[in-house]
Amino acid sequence: MVKVTLKDGKSLEVEKGTKIEEIAKNISLGLYKKSLGAKVNGKRAELMAEINEDCTLEILTFEDEDGKWILRHTASHILAQAVKRLYPAVKLAIGPAIDNGFYYDFDADFPITEEMLTTIEKEMGKIVKENLPLERFELPRLEAIDFMKQKDEDYKVELIEDLPEGEIISFYKQGDFTDLCAGPHVPSTGKVKAFKLLSVAGAYWRGNEKNKMLQRIYGTAFIKKAALDEYLNMLEEAKKRDHRKIGKELDLFSMHEEGPGFPFFHPKGMVIRNILENYWREVHTKADYDEIRTPIILNEELWHQSGHWDHYKENMYFTKIDDNDYAIKPMNCPGSILVYKNAIHSYRELPIRLGELGLVHRHEKSGALQGLMRVRCFTQDDAHIFMTKDQITEEILGVIKLIDSFYKVFGFEYFVELSTRPENSMGSDEDWEIATKGLIEALKSAGLKYKVNEGDGAFYGPKIDFHLKDCIGRTWQCGTIQLDFQLPERFDLTYVAADGEKHRPVMVHRVVFGSIERFIGILIEHYAGAFPTWLAPVQVRVMNITGNQLEYLNEVVGALKDAGFRVESDTRNEKIGYKIREAQLQKIPYMLIIGDNEVKEGNVSVRSRKDGDLGSLNIEDFLLKLKAEVDQKINSI
Repeated sequence: MVKVTLKDGKSLEVEKGTKIEEIAKNISLGLYKKSLGAKVNGKRAELMAEINEDCTLEILTFEDEDGKWILRHTASHILAQAVKRLYPAVKLAIGPAIDNGFYYDFDADFPITEEMLTTIEKEMGKIVKENLPLERFELPRLEAIDFMKQKDEDYKVELIEDLPEGEIISFYKQGDFTDLCAGPHVPSTGKVKAFKLLSVAGAYWRGNEKNKMLQRIYGTAFIKKAALDEYLNMLEEAKKRDHRKIGKELDLFSMHEEGPGFPFFHPKGMVIRNILENYWREVHTKADYDEIRTPIILNEELWHQSGHWDHYKENMYFTKIDDNDYAIKPMNCPGSILVYKNAIHSYRELPIRLGELGLVHRHEKSGALQGLMRVRCFTQDDAHIFMTKDQITEEILGVIKLIDSFYKVFGFEYFVELSTRPENSMGSDEDWEIATKGLIEALKSAGLKYKVNEGDGAFYGPKIDFHLKDCIGRTWQCGTIQLDFQLPERFDLTYVAADGEKHRPVMVHRVVFGSIERFIGILIEHYAGAFPTWLAPVQVRVMNITGNQLEYLNEVVGALKDAGFRVESDTRNEKIGYKIREAQLQKIPYMLIIGDNEVKEGNVSVRSRKDGDLGSLNIEDFLLKLKAEVDQKINSI
């Protein structure tokens, strides 16, 4: 007998060799029917696997991220099987599950078109109806290579040849199709009840630009058609909200071939940017941060000392000055460290909080660039906090509260992930344990639920990541808090403690926006370009019906400008309906319409982007309404 400990802490004993699906049945028939896979000792496993030793066991459904992954992994195999049935000469590359779906890369001597996806989908539907069991088997290295050579699958042969000696080489068979795969999978193809192929794109074999360009088919899969339909509707809504399209329509920013990945902000885009930066300064001043500015070019040796050279050099840009090697900064932290190190600090000064809106440059591959979401230069709203070890929990709590209040202003919900030590990390086990424990204690004190993301921390410390949820349900990773014992050590940072001796401070790296450019892109899509009044580039557009009202219109515009509002006038010789439609398309929060009656009564006819006609108002009353809305930063979603 072996002991199995379940997720809720309960344990049970089963016969050695019992399959996980049998255990799921014994726990609950309802759970078994919904189950897609399992986690055994924290690792994904399939329901067909046997339990042969004491372990922890979690049964996975589609509600679990790992459950989704297993289902979508099987969907990628169904896609590959369908393609091979329809086009036998096509060669297979790789087909993993990814966030929100899956893909498979193919080497075909013909272009796979969007129109062909419908045919492939129909064949996938047949495979699902056949309810083919997925059967795992293993082969020795040479037999595995020969097996794939017989199938003329060159890419699979290369993958096997590159596996380390002693690695288990496994395959999965479903009907007439077999693929090299580590698994796991759902028990049969019939589990993949709702799927959709979404697009075709080019992808280099193994992501290397020197290799052959393959054709990648993207798709997604759900357990129910209703959930799939909801997701597809979200994708359609996302297309309408594409920040690149809206950014052009509202004249906010542009991208140019002369600077790929380097965004150009137009006047209206700069209005939004400046408001965000000013709000950032206002919040951070109240929270006792001091703002600094550090250079974007620093000596290459600094990046060796910081560790970025060893972990990040492929993403950096370099230059020479007076025959010396320099790097354009990809991160702000070394500059902030130099500011701290410029003076001797006492424990009485700590914590020292240094904030910086710092421009950084990182090399992204051209295929990864995407509007403001993925760029090569961006402004990080960094802050670096230098503190004693006993200040860790309190300081992390302060950052969490600041981030929480910040996101609420924009109407964002969020969830939190704790990322732990990665493989290529710096520092001792003891430091990592203290750092990780400090973050966990702060999260618990803040009452925040969090998911553990094993091995995804920064190379110098664990981190807390904040994932924003926008109004159509998409998530965006923005804020982060990283606790760091390593850089203070590398740069020999000290403070004079109460005992008169020098001690090592602890350092926190944190951002709220993450990247101002990307945050603006997220806001454009979140609001679909209809920014709340406090953030809108133009808050009011004043328009006349005929030329008789021009003098009064100018008085109204002047009053709005004197009160500090962003206002435009539209005095073109066009019909008022046309002017209103244009203002609506520009998503301006308020339109003031002036005709002869308004001139006579000294009022304005107010039209709201959101609520339509609000009737006639005295200009002073309108100014009070507008001021209250802006001051309170009312969210208009």
